[in-house]
Amino acid sequence: MTYSRACRRRILLAAALAGGSMLATPALAGEVAGSVMDSSGTMALNSAQLRIVELNRVTVAARDGSFRFVDVPAGSYTLEAQYISADTVQQTIEVPVSGVVTANLALGGETASQILVLGQQANLASSLSRQRSADGVESVLTRDGVGQFPDQNVAESLRRLPGLNILNDQGEGRFVSVRGLDPELNAASINGTRIPAPESDVRSVALDVIPAELIESIEVKKSLTPDMDGDTIGASIEINTTSAFDRKKDLLSIKLEGSYNDYSEELTPKGSLDFSKKLSDNFGIAGGFSYYKRKFESDNIEAADWDEVDGAVFARELQYRDYDVARERIGGSLSFDWRPSDTTKLYARGLYSQFEDQEFRGDVIFILDEDEIDPRAGNATSASFVDEDGRIEVRRRMKDRFERQRIKSVTVGGETEAGPWKATYSGSWSESSERENGSIDPTRFRARFNDDGVGLDFDYSNSRKPLYSITSGADLFLDPSEYGFNELERTTLSNSKDREYVAKGDLSREFATAGGSFTIQAGGKARWRKKSYDLQADVYDDYDGDYSLADVLGKQTYRITDILPLPSHHAPTDFFYANQGNFVLNPIDTAINSNSSDYAVKEDIVAGYLLGRWDSAQLRIIGGVRMERTKNDIRAKLTQFVEEGEEYEGVELDEDTVFVSPNRFTRSYTDWLPSLTLRYEPQRNLVLRAAGYKSLVRPKLSNLAPRFELDEDLEAVVGNPNLKPYSAWNFDASVEWYFGQNSALTGGFFWKSIKDFVVEQHISEPGTIYGVDYEELTTYINGDKAKIKGFELSYNQVFSFLPAPLDGLLFNANYTYTDAKGTVLNDGDVTDPRRIPLAASSKHTFNIVVGYEKGPISLRAAGTYRSKYLDELGGEAEEDRYVADHFQLDLSAKYRITDGVRLFAEWINVTDAPYFAYQNFAGSRRLLQYEEYSWTAKFGVMANF
Repeated sequence: MTYSRACRRRILLAAALAGGSMLATPALAGEVAGSVMDSSGTMALNSAQLRIVELNRVTVAARDGSFRFVDVPAGSYTLEAQYISADTVQQTIEVPVSGVVTANLALGGETASQILVLGQQANLASSLSRQRSADGVESVLTRDGVGQFPDQNVAESLRRLPGLNILNDQGEGRFVSVRGLDPELNAASINGTRIPAPESDVRSVALDVIPAELIESIEVKKSLTPDMDGDTIGASIEINTTSAFDRKKDLLSIKLEGSYNDYSEELTPKGSLDFSKKLSDNFGIAGGFSYYKRKFESDNIEAADWDEVDGAVFARELQYRDYDVARERIGGSLSFDWRPSDTTKLYARGLYSQFEDQEFRGDVIFILDEDEIDPRAGNATSASFVDEDGRIEVRRRMKDRFERQRIKSVTVGGETEAGPWKATYSGSWSESSERENGSIDPTRFRARFNDDGVGLDFDYSNSRKPLYSITSGADLFLDPSEYGFNELERTTLSNSKDREYVAKGDLSREFATAGGSFTIQAGGKARWRKKSYDLQADVYDDYDGDYSLADVLGKQTYRITDILPLPSHHAPTDFFYANQGNFVLNPIDTAINSNSSDYAVKEDIVAGYLLGRWDSAQLRIIGGVRMERTKNDIRAKLTQFVEEGEEYEGVELDEDTVFVSPNRFTRSYTDWLPSLTLRYEPQRNLVLRAAGYKSLVRPKLSNLAPRFELDEDLEAVVGNPNLKPYSAWNFDASVEWYFGQNSALTGGFFWKSIKDFVVEQHISEPGTIYGVDYEELTTYINGDKAKIKGFELSYNQVFSFLPAPLDGLLFNANYTYTDAKGTVLNDGDVTDPRRIPLAASSKHTFNIVVGYEKGPISLRAAGTYRSKYLDELGGEAEEDRYVADHFQLDLSAKYRITDGVRLFAEWINVTDAPYFAYQNFAGSRRLLQYEEYSWTAKFGVMANF
């Protein structure tokens, strides 16, 4: 069904009023309520486990430390509280015949309380406590009680958790991979609100846009229960911002930092402010602000179209790219919490994040077209070319691109408890966008040497860093006036927008029994999403006058080899705007570029579920089913180039023409998603879990869009509105042993059977689509089936039992093995299936952290590794693109000057780990992309009051 914006607002308002109508509901008799905190009274102990020993009934403390038992018979009982890193506390309570008895508990003595509040051990205690109390298989990352988070951005923080790793962009962690799987298979939310993706062609969210200072915790839920959205196969990544009731004391935290990149030799600033304040016992406000500017450089080499001629193996296209980048992040969060009565909690939470990226890229490109020239000599690692044998083309370019991404999210909601009844309700709005306007991307100059005396040798003996040398004609090759203007593309507008409205409500009823409690819960959720992309790209391919590289010369910051002459960063852009009237617009390329990418897709989802839950001190069972109904309205354009003299709809054309026509598809489908989750604790500190459930991942909206582009070579790129969602049956099992304070050993197994996974398909045979003939086709199809299986191991230990000074040592290590394989068809041939690893799936990932924390000193060394993975699927195996294995080491240190002031320093990418992508061609790894970044150092001061 489709709803107007006004209708959506009415539904959101109704959800909030439903909670307000229950504010005055009186508590029922026989209740036990209270809260759990550390003994210093600083912070609430989220996920502390509470048990009424005699009744074998258990519950878990909420994020504000509160807990509640209903329908407790009158009598005397023992109330027990457990939390990682603190001794168990018991308290005798007397439950009256009617009314509520209040029991507030404080855990940890003077020493233990410090461990619960500050530093690495506090983060670990909180994370393990939440993991232990969780329903399913879950990993958690939290900040400590004074606002410290382990890393600088959300993505880089997550790489410390079991089974998680990060896919880097420009040396910085951006996309999160869970259990080695494609980030597109994850779901991400902020305060329960799904985060739309700013980029036009992805569903996953680059989490580096969210500053870590704004985050209270990140929960990575690897198994699903019926009350959760069913659209994930990797994990549901749930990000929570701060609340005033997360702490028992007010907080003001300030952090000032300088960041230095070895390549750019630039010192850039970062600052953040974090606060929480209770204005009364029942009303609080919390929030934060973060600013970060980073300037860095990277050196890149890319190759394409590998070929073998008479024993010489070489790339037909080789690029040397010099990147200079400035990134600026601004983020803010604000949260209001209100307790209008003892039975109702209301909240409003908002987050704003802005990410700006200014990129300059100067490059030199060698084009050795197979129709123009072959090598004169060579072998498996070298090739020699002389232009008397044919044309050698060299391009020199400058890209001047500025883009801005924004993520905005507002969530309002609450919960009301009335005796054994509990209602939760929320409404939310979120929007992500990415915008460019006015980028010159790029300006290209070109020289074609043909019988001019130019000779070049290419040395591929270093598979990651091939080099070139000029063997003759250096005066021509290095003369900037030889490189005349060839083409300029201006991104007049690139506007991607993704917006979603959500209304949600849940209602549960608890039944107390002699050995535990049973709960029936039902709920519904509606999501209205629209994602669109609009591109206006103007192509200029001639200049009325004289314009060459000599007019806009610049410098290089490239370190791998000398790639001069290059354009300067700003001169080509300045020249264009100063002489725009002399540039000649290419209407054909402009029309193709500006229409073929546009689309608008609506995705409306209505969901409902029913579950039953059994809770006792030893056993928790959650079983039920979820239904999700999906409706798509998909719109794009058919963009077709027809040459002069060809016919279009029966009419012969007298000039080259681009025809653009709208295209629309609608569809709907329903998924039933059953699940069963078991948590069994046969003895204290030993937790066994098992979960079986069905889930799905909907296709990228950009891949669904029925876009059709046909160029002058009759090569077509087509979206597929008939793509089915991924459908998966999942099984998880784990064993967790919490054998000491802040110490745990866990192991888990996972298995997934996926149907209809999506891959990009290249068809090299001619055919017809939308009534149009093509020579080659690139599109997206559903694969057959895929199987994923693997296991996780995690070990956490605080060595407090060792003699001083070794009693401050901490150690964390985790390893994940993932075997993810599927079947695709070569060129659509059903008789020629091919087994492939799933895209972006690494077989091996591990993380290791060695820390030391004692007195004022806190030290940490963190290493992370992931093995190679398939990045893109080629037409055949030797064209598949792989990303090589990656290991990165980061170091950090903190020193506490006073109780509230700490100095810190971090050294990022100590090992100078590069990025390397390749294909397996002619018996060896052949370069597709290599990039190196060097290291970054950060240092500063943080203070809390």
